[in-house]
Amino acid sequence: MTDEHERMMRANQANWDARTPVHLASRFYGLGEKLDPARWFAAFEWEDLGDLAGLDVLHLQCHLGTETLAFAERGARTVGLDISEASVAAAAGIAARAGADVTYVRANVYDAVEALDGRRFDVIYTGKGALCYLPDLDRWATVIAQLLCPGGRLYIAEFHPLLNALGPKPAEGEGTELLLRHDYLGGRDAVHRNATYTYTDGPAVEGATDSYEWMHGMDEVINALTTAGLGIRRLRESDELPWPRWPQMVRTPSGWWRLPEGEPRIPLLYGLLASR
Repeated sequence: MTDEHERMMRANQANWDARTPVHLASRFYGLGEKLDPARWFAAFEWEDLGDLAGLDVLHLQCHLGTETLAFAERGARTVGLDISEASVAAAAGIAARAGADVTYVRANVYDAVEALDGRRFDVIYTGKGALCYLPDLDRWATVIAQLLCPGGRLYIAEFHPLLNALGPKPAEGEGTELLLRHDYLGGRDAVHRNATYTYTDGPAVEGATDSYEWMHGMDEVINALTTAGLGIRRLRESDELPWPRWPQMVRTPSGWWRLPEGEPRIPLLYGLLASR
């Protein structure tokens, strides 16, 4: 990783520290209501993950730990890791109030092997807006391989590169048509954002508003993992999201959201199961 990448990741760390209080108070995360960690998961994720009881599970780039709690609820010995000190502190408080036994560690994902003292895990979970904050997927995949026990599994439930290429909302003066606004494939410089508001409801972010994201196509993800020695066991593409990305999206029986009839049926989320 270059010095410039390290500078950008430090900016992202500061940005996530600044986002945390906004997210804690948001209706999007709903932390003032009864916690329901399972609502962030598609049914196929649990089918692919299988029984987690008694297993060591690591959730990388866990932010507030709203998903991390679901692994503890299923009987796993659970660890969450995130780059943001504010997020880790908030996640630990949320887990304590829920009576969940989760250990949280503050570290850059690239430093996870050292931060976790060489501990190995049966299952590593990551996704839903995580990989775009990593400049180097080859190095990331090497870290994954070092963290997994022999026979251990990685599960990625991540926003599809096509979703990222479509962008979060129409530009000023445009309609609701789905238009490509960003790269699908990686390889270019980071996308720099200076956003006063985050993806949740709530007030403006105070302080660090700069962030950097890197686009990664499906081929880049898969090739990084196979080069690191992992085998791909399953790949799913889903047309549903856990929240309405566009205003025309409709609620599905699962409680998630998809584009209405008449719109193209396109992948918005993918689930990838790999093993060491």
